[in-house]
Amino acid sequence: MNKLVHKLQNRVLRKNRVRAKVTGTAERPRLSVYVSNRHVTAQIIDDTNHKTLVMFDRRQKGCGRYHDRTPPRGLAANLPKKAKAAKVRIVVFGPRQSRIYHGRVQALADAARNAGLEF
Repeated sequence: MNKLVHKLQNRVLRKNRVRAKVTGTAERPRLSVYVSNRHVTAQIIDDTNHKTLVMFDRRQKGCGRYHDRTPPRGLAANLPKKAKAAKVRIVVFGPRQSRIYHGRVQALADAARNAGLEF
């Protein structure tokens, strides 16, 4: 099997394994983080009603330059403000799209905790 195909299949398996265990409820929605090579996007999702309560992207105003490679502190600082406006205080830190808890994902989680979100 091609090495790249095998790598992508393992990534999908990791993603599905984590996603099967983590769900968000109305009382405790799921914080989903997507990290691409260039951007970081975070959503707070209520899985029981299939609704996105809060969405914040690094390209939005107040996050600094979107092509900056520093950890997304601006994103994590503004995400709890929008969550408080949506009356969300406690979240479940959910799928990171098969990424490990390291680097930009960890920086976003730490900054969100420091800004007031409870995991």
